[in-house]
Amino acid sequence: MIAMGHRERVNAALAHQQPDRVPIDLGSTRDSSIVIEGYEALKRYLNIEGENVLISRMMRVVDVDERILQALDIDTRGIFPAAPPDVLLDERTYRDEWGVERVNPPGSYYYDEISFPLAGAITVQDIANYPWPDPHDPVRRRGLKTRLRQIREETDCAVVLNLPSGFVHTSQYLRGFEDWYIDLAADKKLAAALYDAVLEVSLAMCREILDEVGDDVDVLMASDDLGLQNGLMMSPEVYRELIKPRHATYFRLMHDMSPGKVFFHTCGSVAAIIDDLIDIGVDVLHPVQVSAAGMDPATLKRRYGDRLAFWGAIDTQQVLPLGSEEQVAAEVERRIEELGEGGGYLLGAVHNIQPDVSVENILTMYRHARQYTPTFSR
Repeated sequence: MIAMGHRERVNAALAHQQPDRVPIDLGSTRDSSIVIEGYEALKRYLNIEGENVLISRMMRVVDVDERILQALDIDTRGIFPAAPPDVLLDERTYRDEWGVERVNPPGSYYYDEISFPLAGAITVQDIANYPWPDPHDPVRRRGLKTRLRQIREETDCAVVLNLPSGFVHTSQYLRGFEDWYIDLAADKKLAAALYDAVLEVSLAMCREILDEVGDDVDVLMASDDLGLQNGLMMSPEVYRELIKPRHATYFRLMHDMSPGKVFFHTCGSVAAIIDDLIDIGVDVLHPVQVSAAGMDPATLKRRYGDRLAFWGAIDTQQVLPLGSEEQVAAEVERRIEELGEGGGYLLGAVHNIQPDVSVENILTMYRHARQYTPTFSR
């Protein structure tokens, strides 16, 4: 097959056409990047110096340096809209624009939430009166066209525009997980009011961003975790009653304002609602958490591969952190064979690469993905 350019390769795969090789991603989204400690090790190995630029303080993941992306021959580049700066309460604690406070405990890689601003006994009026973020803050548009132009002029890579999360995660952070689950069972009216309030703000943020650069991007990154290791966070029936109609509105806005493919990040086991996600406009499922119940890639490809593309699928729970280089290479081959035939697959780690993944395994994943010729192409 004739060699393709990076953007051509990605767009072919997402259009369910066979590319010259499976495209690869690192760092084009806030959920497919790398945690600071692992990133520092990768930089040292590649002899690359420079400051770390965070794209998520909460997850402690970075905007990957262009020199690393070029060294690994990555096919994608991300655009990360800004938000009003977090309020730093001390060197380890911050408050985000939603009013949620988090702390990074000593010795931990991650942040723990320490405040749930709408927890406890609240009313619909309390939700209405909450000091919501300003979705029209001009910082959200700042630099987007410049970054888009830079990618288009300096690379031939596919552009992934990161958009605000929908409403599930944010409502959990505001309400607190215990109260959030209780509301699903005992006060659906209150739950719906909170979802609608969060979604209204998120949609307005999305409109600001899409109005600025939506016409000229290849992929729209959306997110809202719905799955746990063994199943959904809620029953499929509750998903369809309370979540799906609002997600439909979320995805419809993206399709209305951009020609880009809608990429939806949702961790865990979501096999029970994949038909629903396709029904409401999801084009690409990420991260394909292969270790979760019902998320066998070969089965997913067989059932949904003509209607849904898959992004990720290289196991981060066992293989990447604990496997040998040979096992990582075998994982790459397995996933390409299972998901790559006929297009519809973009390879990357299941979620952000964690600090316990060795540089050798990171390099093996990307180098082998570029070099491997699958049996269906021979």
